[in-house]
Amino acid sequence: MGAKHVSTGSSTGGSASGPGGGSGGSRDADRRIGRRALLVGGTAAAVGTAVLARDELARLWWRVPGVERPREEGVVDYAAASWVAASDENWRRADRPDDFGVDMVIVHVTQGSFASAVKAFQDPAHKAATHYIVGQDGRVTQMIRELDVAYHAGNRDYNERSVGIEHEGFVDRPQDLTDEMYAASARLTAGICARYDIPLDREHIIGHVEVPGTDHTDPGPHWDWDRYMELVRRAATSTPSPGASKSA
Repeated sequence: MGAKHVSTGSSTGGSASGPGGGSGGSRDADRRIGRRALLVGGTAAAVGTAVLARDELARLWWRVPGVERPREEGVVDYAAASWVAASDENWRRADRPDDFGVDMVIVHVTQGSFASAVKAFQDPAHKAATHYIVGQDGRVTQMIRELDVAYHAGNRDYNERSVGIEHEGFVDRPQDLTDEMYAASARLTAGICARYDIPLDREHIIGHVEVPGTDHTDPGPHWDWDRYMELVRRAATSTPSPGASKSA
């Protein structure tokens, strides 16, 4: 979420609504049919390879409209996280990284409390949510699977290729950016980068403000990028932190 350029936002202000954020409904007619499925079908038709088409359709059966891919309720991708589901209106079902490659982590600040961010992401009218929220006390809650596309960046391409992490606090309050939050977020980001082979640099770990077309300023001027990146790199080379769940 985070503050906007034009005004200071709140935890219910939204961060990825509109066509750029892919806010659901008619803007996301591909909710259950991935881009790769369409490309595969078109290629198969073009070359007339019926066997390829049949095999691919069999493998991608769950993307047919009305069919849900079976998943285990409450499974998290980061073992140190607790699960609280976001509203279905605030994200789009996908099968990343198979249909959309993941090559970026985007850092946000909530412009509100931890509880208000959770409440906002559970609200279907909010039309935005991140995959994770990190509290000032270091707790981590996952609200959207990394498989899926969260509406958080205000830019559809960046939504599809990134994992979004909110941080509890306000951009104009440096005291909100606690040691516990930096450390927990760094471990989380290091785990995400390891799962998707994302380089540990500022081209691939960015702030919401750096997303093209955004009107938000988070994580703000008090976010210490040098400190954060050092913590991420340290976490990546230390004893393995809690990582991905192997469940569906």
